[in-house]
Amino acid sequence: MYVADSRSSKAPAAPGPAAAPGLPGRRGAAWRAVPGTVLALGAVSLVTDVSSEMVSAVLPLYLLTGLGLSPLGFGLLDGIQNGFSALVRLAGGHLADRRGRDGAARHKAVAAVGYGLSALCKPLLLLAHTVPLIGAVIAVDRTGKGLRTAPRDAMISLATEPAHRGRAFGVHRAMDTAGALLGPLTAFLVLRLAGGPLLADGGERHGYDAVFTVSACIAVLGVLILLLFVPGRQPADEPSTAAPSLRDSLTLLRLPGLRRLTLCAVLLGLTTVSDSFLYLLVQRRLDLPTHLFPLLPLGTAAAFLLLAVPLGALADRIGRRRLFLAGHALLLLAYGLLLFSPVSGVPAVVCVLLLHGAFYAATDGVLAAAAADAVPAEQRGAGLALVGTGQALARFACSLLFGALWSAVGGTAALGWSAGALALCVLGATAVLREAGGPDEPGTAASTPPASAPNPSEAVASRTAASQTAASETAAPEDPR
Repeated sequence: MYVADSRSSKAPAAPGPAAAPGLPGRRGAAWRAVPGTVLALGAVSLVTDVSSEMVSAVLPLYLLTGLGLSPLGFGLLDGIQNGFSALVRLAGGHLADRRGRDGAARHKAVAAVGYGLSALCKPLLLLAHTVPLIGAVIAVDRTGKGLRTAPRDAMISLATEPAHRGRAFGVHRAMDTAGALLGPLTAFLVLRLAGGPLLADGGERHGYDAVFTVSACIAVLGVLILLLFVPGRQPADEPSTAAPSLRDSLTLLRLPGLRRLTLCAVLLGLTTVSDSFLYLLVQRRLDLPTHLFPLLPLGTAAAFLLLAVPLGALADRIGRRRLFLAGHALLLLAYGLLLFSPVSGVPAVVCVLLLHGAFYAATDGVLAAAAADAVPAEQRGAGLALVGTGQALARFACSLLFGALWSAVGGTAALGWSAGALALCVLGATAVLREAGGPDEPGTAASTPPASAPNPSEAVASRTAASQTAASETAAPEDPR
């Protein structure tokens, strides 16, 4: 089913203006605009996230209570590995853009290596019983995540018509988030079925071993879906003998649209408080009972799941840069509720989590779709990696700065400073993107590579074609018509 859909030349075009808004036929045509490749990659992400979140749900408890790692040590370990994953993303994007013998890019091959590394790490957790070994296994897992992110997003953008990329990324992120919701629930069920006390209760580790084993089997299923149902070449991936060099990939920031978008992603990432800190503030500021604290990530994920597709479609209509900025305005509103909400308890918590999930739905896939519009197809992986890496490193720096500020002045004051900085950055990002000029319409930049794209072979071909055209115009008489 997915194979047949994804090997079609292009996703169907958007319905014409004669279709009345809201009619079932128009909605059906819009959904058919999401190609089978996107659905297959969404299934891969869903299954892989179930596997990853199963481990993430139990790993902190296992490390802190079972192996005696301090909270500071766990936070430092997690932070370093996340930063390393962001850097590896650059290598994944560049390697994916390099051409094979058939002239096609290697997006699927690099993504398969990334997913395969993550799948390999799950059974290794059964053998690693010390903190350094577990740290090494997690580092390999994050390396796999860094390698696969840019090629996967590049395949989504290349398989989808430019006018529907926002919706396509929304569908993928919704399926990905569904896996993030199912992962902790699956881990909980496995622990219950495995029976016996956990290490936190002084018992044996076979409950955790059951989680790691089931997680490994699910991860292998994700790799099989990728290999069987995702085509190796996407419709917009034309064969080419000229592979972009590493220098070409790094000089993509010379493209004005990509440079401005990356700058805005970094600016706004520097003022985006990490989820963990936000949940702690929600629990303390809004008087949430302690036993409900583990449900906070599920609340954000549920809102993200429900809003990813409609907000992705809205980005296709009103402009992706515009919705990206609006998403950060929603996050600013969530900060305001935390700081000045006249009510507390569950209703206030629901409002904050709804805004938090809406922020992710309006920015995560939308940023990838906007970046795809600004990068030529032959360097799509590297361009998406540049934007994503800049944002990830900025958010990592924000986590360090916010933690230091919390220690110095307290959580509430730190959030107030962050909210003020975010408001200024939203205004600055609005000015930067407005300077870009041109219509903020889907597909205007990606369909034609910019004239300044750093591809020497294209420049030579362009000059050759121009000289041939000039010669033919000189030799041939002018048409009197």
